[in-house]
Amino acid sequence: MDTLELLAHPVRLRIVHAVRGRELTTAQLCARIPDASKAMVYRHVELLAAHGVLEVAGERRVRGAVERRYRLHQGRATVDVEEVAALSPEDHRRVFATSMAVLIAEFGAYLDRENADPVADLVSYRQHAVWLSRDELEELIGELRRVIYPLLANEPAPSRAQYLLSPVLIPVADPAAATDR
Repeated sequence: MDTLELLAHPVRLRIVHAVRGRELTTAQLCARIPDASKAMVYRHVELLAAHGVLEVAGERRVRGAVERRYRLHQGRATVDVEEVAALSPEDHRRVFATSMAVLIAEFGAYLDRENADPVADLVSYRQHAVWLSRDELEELIGELRRVIYPLLANEPAPSRAQYLLSPVLIPVADPAAATDR
């Protein structure tokens, strides 16, 4: 199973998001993903660990069973450019739908929390339609990477909350049609 196929499942992708930057047990993951059954979470954790996306950070005995804490193996949780370039339009559609399903599930789980306060938590789901040349688009992507990549190394801390940041860039107009005006 290649990395893309492994990550292109809503529950597995939510597990990857949950463990990014921290160590969690499967029980903690079940609490973090309450809309998935415990059996499903355990099965997907096992699959991610078997493929090296998750690694065991520690173990301890709890009531006669072994409880494992998992962490993300970042190098194995990344889809490389060649894999993406080989995708068909239908593959892109499936992966995008999975990403959106995860986003919707995470937003629903957030809103279901007793203390959810979108205004106080600075929740945002804006879309902006912008006209960009290829050079401007590449500059925008470079700037986003410059700002976002260092933040990916942030560790959990009492003053920090984990946020999902999901930039999506989709051309919405045929460039040739735009110049015909």
